[in-house]
Amino acid sequence: MLKLRGLYYITHIDNLPSILEKGILSHKRILEENIKFTPIYDADIVATRKEKKVIEGKNLWDFVNLYFQPRNAMLYRVVFFSNISKEDIIIVGLKSSILETKNIFITTGNAASPQTEILSPNIKENLKNIREKTDKEWWSSIDGSKREMMAECLIPEKVGPEYISEIYVSNDIALNKVKKITGENFSVIPEPELFFLPSRKINLTEHLSLIEGDMFFSRMQTLTISVNTMGVMGKGLAARAKYQFPDVYVKYQDLCKSKTLKMGKPYLYKREESLDFIFADEAEKLTDLNLKTWFLLFPTKTDWRKMADLKGIEEGLKWLVSKYKDEGIKSLAIPALGCGLGWLPWGKVGPILCNYLSQLTIPVSLYLPLESKIPEEQLKIDFLVRNK
Repeated sequence: MLKLRGLYYITHIDNLPSILEKGILSHKRILEENIKFTPIYDADIVATRKEKKVIEGKNLWDFVNLYFQPRNAMLYRVVFFSNISKEDIIIVGLKSSILETKNIFITTGNAASPQTEILSPNIKENLKNIREKTDKEWWSSIDGSKREMMAECLIPEKVGPEYISEIYVSNDIALNKVKKITGENFSVIPEPELFFLPSRKINLTEHLSLIEGDMFFSRMQTLTISVNTMGVMGKGLAARAKYQFPDVYVKYQDLCKSKTLKMGKPYLYKREESLDFIFADEAEKLTDLNLKTWFLLFPTKTDWRKMADLKGIEEGLKWLVSKYKDEGIKSLAIPALGCGLGWLPWGKVGPILCNYLSQLTIPVSLYLPLESKIPEEQLKIDFLVRNK
């Protein structure tokens, strides 16, 4: 994932010519100068910001809002719950020297939130704390990180075009669209994971794909977490699930204590809440959320300190093939079970996984291990799927 240290503005590609000419303007100046623009945020969200006072006589409409971390709940909402094509959403990167501008403010989260403080950036400790809280790849609605990840830098009235350093887009199609506006000498960077999209996708069969990316943003109905049967979620995807979705960890611990979770017998936790509700800003106002997100707790070893048990993994895959329809699994995201922290090689595990997963007649995304480079020949259907 890209290391972000600048400041960022999320906008529609249609606004780019005006931004390159006049800079990024506050909402109030856009209206006063009658500048044609294409909005990306819901009208009610924009209206709410007018009600938030920054200083005497000034509200959020008087300021340009820049994010320290653009990969946040607001962008998630724009990418998945607006009518805007992903190729038309751009993130304008700005030089951090803009923090030297006079009369600016920084916020401890989404500026419109009642819980957010508006601070002076002159105190280095304030800026350091905000950088630390926004330098993450995921957030939770429980610990406040969802709001904190949307921390803003408020610039009065205008950000000049001289501060623009680069533009991030979701794919090569978007890159070409932006290049037609900026010219070839401008830095335009395709960064799909910044937009919650896979960095790579390889279609193996009608239903099975190999994916490089963040599994938790797959928006599949069922997400698979590789676990041990001791009740320890110490590293990897399991550790992330522990902190981002505490209810999953509580359920997992109960299953281990009761010895319900065993090798060869995964457990499907049919939780009621959608991850869209956790990830999207003001999700309670959205009507088209994924109805629910389930977690498949898949044992790959008994002791977290040992190597993954390939035989046990295969038994679990047999269970999945025989049970997925009866259990109501409609789509599945699954990591490379036993690879990574399980220390099994993809060259051995990949074909086993793919031969079982290719038997499912639902969309399946198999997320590749990122710990080491996989030879291209080991990503081909001839290597991974028998009797294709």
